[in-house]
Amino acid sequence: MSVLADFALPFLRCLDPEKAHNMTLAALKMGLGPKAFADEDGRLVTKVWDMYFPNPIGLSAGFDKNAEVADAMLETGLGFVEVGSITPKAQDGNPKPRIFRLPKDGGVINRLGFNNKGMQVAAKNLAHRHGNGIVGVNLGKNKTTEDAASDYAIGAEKLSPFADYLVINVSSPNTPGLRALQDKTELANLVAATLEARDKAMGEKRKPPLLVKIAPDLNDDDLSDIASLALEMNIDGLIISNTTISRPDTLKDKKTAEETGGLSGKPLMELSTEVLADVYKRTDGKIPLIGVGGVASGQDAYLKIRAGASLVQLYSALVYHGPSLIPRIKRELSECLARDGFENVGQAVGADHR
Repeated sequence: MSVLADFALPFLRCLDPEKAHNMTLAALKMGLGPKAFADEDGRLVTKVWDMYFPNPIGLSAGFDKNAEVADAMLETGLGFVEVGSITPKAQDGNPKPRIFRLPKDGGVINRLGFNNKGMQVAAKNLAHRHGNGIVGVNLGKNKTTEDAASDYAIGAEKLSPFADYLVINVSSPNTPGLRALQDKTELANLVAATLEARDKAMGEKRKPPLLVKIAPDLNDDDLSDIASLALEMNIDGLIISNTTISRPDTLKDKKTAEETGGLSGKPLMELSTEVLADVYKRTDGKIPLIGVGGVASGQDAYLKIRAGASLVQLYSALVYHGPSLIPRIKRELSECLARDGFENVGQAVGADHR
C-alpha cells in the first residue's frame, strides 16, 4: 500500500469535506491510489450469489457516485465496490455545504441528495472498466420524478449489463419522500418493475442479483413487512443500513450534530448492527445481507458477520483512517475468525444466532 494517500490525510481533513472528496477522486482517476500486492487470505474468500469474493470487505455506495474509480478502489484490496446512487437524469443534489465531519465521534453527516451525472455517464464509465473485480450498481430516483418505479426500471434496464449486482436505494433521508417507498405496497411495485426491466435488458444472459437498501430507523412493523416481502418476492439480498436521521445522546460534536441529513460512521455501528441481526432473524438467514454502518476495524466487520452479514461495507471510516485501513481490517478479521475456530467467513455468518 502506498503511504502517499495516508500522508495526504491531514491536508485533506483541513479542506471542506466535499472538496477533499473531489480531490481524492481526481487522484484516483490519475492512477495515484494505493495498490494492494499481498496475496489474499484464503480464510476471507467467500461465495455469495454464485460469485467468489476475494474478501467480504466492500466499499458502500456514495463514494463513487458516477462509477469513475471502481477499478482504482478495487486495487486497494477491497473485495467489491458499489457505485452510485445513480439516477436516470443528472442532478445537482442539495445546496452546499452538505457534508459535515464529526471528528470527535468518528462520524459524518451528509445531505447530498443523490448528486450525480446520470445513468448515461455511469454506463459509459462502467463500459470502459479495465478490471474484473465485483462491482455493484446502486440505483436511485430523480428528485422531481413522481413515478418512482419508472426511474428504477429505467436505471435497471440501462445499467444491468454492467452490474454484478443491482441495488434499489429507497432509504436515503436526503430525497423528499424516498423513505416512504419502503412501505410494503410501494416497495413491491418498485421491485416488480425493476425485475421486469432487468430481465428485459439481460435476456438469456446472467441476471445481476437484485438487493434493496433499507434505513436503520424503521419500526418493527416496517421491518416485518420488508422481511416478508423479501421472502415472498425472492429478493436476492438486503443492505442494512443506510444513514440514520437519529442523533445519539453520546455525540460529542454537538453543534455539527444539529445539521440535517443522514449520520454515518462510528455512531451508526450499534444501531445498524442491531437492525441487521433483527432482519437476519426475521428472514431465517435465508437471504444474504450486506452489513454497513460504522465499520472501522476487523472486529467491527466480524460483529456484523456474526450478526448475519454475508458481506460488509464501509466508507466513513476511510475519511478518518485512509486506505491503510483496508489491509488492517482484513488482517484483523482473519485473526478473529481464526481465534474462534472458523475456517472461512461463511462459517461465521449468523453465528450469534446459533
